[in-house]
Amino acid sequence: MQVARQRRHSSGSAPEHGRTNRRLRIALAGTAVLTIACGGIASAATDVFGNHTVGTEYANGLQVSDNQVIKPLGSRVMTEYGKFMGSTVSSDGRFLAASSADKGVVLQVFDLATNKLIYRVGKAAGVDQTLSDGSVGQEGPTYSPDGKFLWLAQQDALTRFPVNPDGTLGTATRVPLAKVGAASALPGATAFSPDGSTLYVALNGQNAVAALDPATGAVKRTWPVGIAPRHLTFVGSKLYVSNEGGRQAKPGEPTINSYGTNVPADPVHAATTTGTLSVIDTASPSAAVASIPVGLHPTAMYAAGKALFVANTNSDTVSVVDTTKDAVVQTIATQPWPESRVGYAPTGIALTKDGHLLVSLGRANAVAVYKYDGTPQAPVSYVGLLPTDYYPAAIATVGSRVVVTNTRGIDARGPAITTNKGYGVPVVSGHDTHSTTASLTSFALPSDKETARYTSTVFAQNAWGHHDVKQAEGNKAAPVAVPTRVGDPSTIKHVFMIVKENRTYDQVYGDDARGNGDPSLVQFGKQVTPNQHALAKQFGLYDNTYDIGTNSAEGHNWIMQGDNPEYTESSAGEYLRSYDTEDDALGHQRSGFIWTAAQAAGKSARNYGEFTQFLTKPAGATWQKYYCTAKQVAAGGDPSALTDPSVKSDTESPIPSLNAITAHDYPKFDVNVPDIYRFQVWKQHFEKEGPANFNMLWLSSDHTGGAPDARAQVADGDLAVGQVVDEISHSKYWKDSAIFVVEDDSQDGADHVDGHRAPIQVISPWAVHGKVVDRYYSQINMVRTIEQILGAQPLNQKVAAATPMYDAFQSKPDLRPFTAVPNQIPLTEQVTPPPTCGQDTPSGAGPAAAQPSATAVPPSEKAVAAQWEAWRKKQGFNGSNPAPDTASPELMNRFTWYQAHNWATPYPGDPKIYTPSQVPGGYIPSSDGQ
Repeated sequence: MQVARQRRHSSGSAPEHGRTNRRLRIALAGTAVLTIACGGIASAATDVFGNHTVGTEYANGLQVSDNQVIKPLGSRVMTEYGKFMGSTVSSDGRFLAASSADKGVVLQVFDLATNKLIYRVGKAAGVDQTLSDGSVGQEGPTYSPDGKFLWLAQQDALTRFPVNPDGTLGTATRVPLAKVGAASALPGATAFSPDGSTLYVALNGQNAVAALDPATGAVKRTWPVGIAPRHLTFVGSKLYVSNEGGRQAKPGEPTINSYGTNVPADPVHAATTTGTLSVIDTASPSAAVASIPVGLHPTAMYAAGKALFVANTNSDTVSVVDTTKDAVVQTIATQPWPESRVGYAPTGIALTKDGHLLVSLGRANAVAVYKYDGTPQAPVSYVGLLPTDYYPAAIATVGSRVVVTNTRGIDARGPAITTNKGYGVPVVSGHDTHSTTASLTSFALPSDKETARYTSTVFAQNAWGHHDVKQAEGNKAAPVAVPTRVGDPSTIKHVFMIVKENRTYDQVYGDDARGNGDPSLVQFGKQVTPNQHALAKQFGLYDNTYDIGTNSAEGHNWIMQGDNPEYTESSAGEYLRSYDTEDDALGHQRSGFIWTAAQAAGKSARNYGEFTQFLTKPAGATWQKYYCTAKQVAAGGDPSALTDPSVKSDTESPIPSLNAITAHDYPKFDVNVPDIYRFQVWKQHFEKEGPANFNMLWLSSDHTGGAPDARAQVADGDLAVGQVVDEISHSKYWKDSAIFVVEDDSQDGADHVDGHRAPIQVISPWAVHGKVVDRYYSQINMVRTIEQILGAQPLNQKVAAATPMYDAFQSKPDLRPFTAVPNQIPLTEQVTPPPTCGQDTPSGAGPAAAQPSATAVPPSEKAVAAQWEAWRKKQGFNGSNPAPDTASPELMNRFTWYQAHNWATPYPGDPKIYTPSQVPGGYIPSSDGQ
């Protein structure tokens, strides 16, 4: 349902009547083909994206959630069956097969002649062939040289399909790949030997390459290679292997973990410091494996004559290796915007017959075009850029045609998703971040002159060149809240960033009539979140700001790095090597994090839980115990109770620069620690030590999944936010403070505009008060604003191109403080057993405050309930070191429903109460939607 309203704009302009009804929406029905006219160059607006809303088609393209518009060159084939992980074209050029993730379809086959999807494999309803394994590797599938078989990489196996003459697939055969200790194979790319007799596979999880007999699947031999082998390419009998993590560490060298391997890494920025190719001489299999240094995070490779091109994804370069010398003879910069040299993510490489080198730039939504004369040493010349869809990951030439595989297609514009949060919360359906799409775009390569024109289009689509990112010289400018130049003085000296979990705008603020909300999609409205509503009324309502990630693995990266590095983008099919990359060096950009940027600008930083990995807490430290401790201290009890050995936790980060600024007694993510306890721990630090210039707090209860029901946990998180703002605003630091409240992602809710739209807040004496700010912003704009205030250089090209949130601030401070609003939902709702300090009974909350009475599970369902309890105990959001979003959304939705209805009522739309193994869609890994 879309609701059109007259709205008051922060800029003071006239309201836009019926804006939502005027949108040109792209609707998906199976697969669609769009032909995009080759239009002119998009002109740049003064404020770049203005009041654009995500999912709306404008003259210059479709607005997506990560500060870009997309209007690709040529034709588009869309699919609603999840994000593409990789692709391959059959040897005769007739078919393209793509691996995919997030929607239960692991493999999709397209007829390139008709531009149609012709076959789907997976566990989703309606697929053409069902597999019991719903995992998928980082790279695309592989056709055999004769085109008779197609091989798909999965967690600990390769799956082989016969290929029918029409491109459809026969019955699959699973070829197991053995674990080595606890390490899964996690196969990357596969490649056939030139004679087709042997299939080679990169064992990404085991730092090895294996040779298999394609007829039997028997492993002939393995070779140790570098860290996290990814792509394979043959040149003669030599097999080249790109190693994402580079070489093995030397004694005494700084390292950071990745899937059990110590990876050479920078201790401050936490990124890998080496990238290598391993070289296996398959004609002499006993010969030592050679190594060639290249750039950081090498992924795709392409061989042509004596040249081997290597995409160094984290260095934003392409290495050219002379294969007669096995040495890099030149390095091609893939950094088209000179203002920033980080974050373009070259991911795929192809070469046309006329000598044009094509490199897909994942983070620029573009293909970079170069001229290559066929000689490895001859300088490669830059031609320009061509626009694609969202996140081009692979590129291929098919005759005179260029085909680009776009991981995210047109963003999350697929079918609506239902969200159920259990007791007292209405079930809703709407746009969701897991409504993921993918696309193929194809075109004939334009002339070099036309390509130069399209370059300006790509610049405009990325908003490159609209803002000054140069460092100011001296501090001659008068202080303002958000300076226009990096390094100019700000009136704000203390920045607080509060990170919450997984809510959409409509889910929280759809009941605020001032904004572009849909009341029918509200699940945690004013009664559940009275503080967020009061803050939005006092300091401003932001109804057009977006999270970018699909889930927490991506969301925390966008906040901490201003980007989601390629490693996490391409891990979406498995999340088995790592989910959140707090403990994985491969998931970190070379320019570091928001806290290192602040420190580089001479500012202090302190962390309370955010982006940390390890939590140790005492046995028996239950939610109830933390709740009672927090209530005791809040009532004037001894603050030392917070660190009593019975509840004191230890939070640690494997990233040295983060661990050094982390408050170790502040619990990281754990749904069985209430946020009101976290508030009390933070409060003690704040009152004793004062704030740093930059302060990060993770308040994660609104993730839900702990001892109380969902709305009680959201109410707990809301109260803690109000208490933090109350504390700061009544302190001596208030006059020069700014508080940013942001969700890591918005995956666990519905929204009528877009699933990425989030309930963010900007709180400060310098923040606009009482207005609706409907300028297009995203998490990237928030990161840019924080860096601008702190005088820090933008972390990458995405942040450098972003407009600071000037509309969120005013020139004169309003020093009125904020007083926290008491919760109206009992924080102990459905907690069993009840806390020893008693149930929470908020005054004036009305009938909703009544605690639901416990009823027995029906005898016929006790065995089912026991299976669900066993499932719950194994989930990553519980246990000794909990992690967010590590279970299936379909499973979590049913668990919440059954728990709320005492295993007596089937989930809406289901014919019966399922066990965990029976839930349709329960295979989707690592994205619990909670």
